[in-house]
Amino acid sequence: MAQNNATKILKVVLVIYAIVVLVYGLGFLLIPGVLAKISGASPVDLGWLRWPGGILIALGIGALLVRRDPTKQGVFVTTISLGTLLTGLALLYSWIVHEYSAATWFIGLPTIIVLVVSALLWWSRQKSKGIL
Repeated sequence: MAQNNATKILKVVLVIYAIVVLVYGLGFLLIPGVLAKISGASPVDLGWLRWPGGILIALGIGALLVRRDPTKQGVFVTTISLGTLLTGLALLYSWIVHEYSAATWFIGLPTIIVLVVSALLWWSRQKSKGIL
């Protein structure tokens, strides 16, 4: 029963992760100019925003596919857990040293979201070790 509960937790966290990366991925891929404009950031070549958008969308779709049957998918779960941790730490560093030109909320919000999702992924990964 505990393993079944752990699997349910992991599946919910995978959906949360998928939603976050799909929202950011679609935004970066389809409307990077709008995102750059509302952020108040210095102008940037939009191609630098589009390519990570595609990767985020792929990871989101991957998370939804793994959600169907997370058995033996530990490598994927570890990869996205590590990816969110490194992303969150990079954003936090940029936020602390004021290494951004956008409005503070535009770096603060994703920093918090990504670090929370990272913590959830690491926690659910640990709880689901039996199936991963």
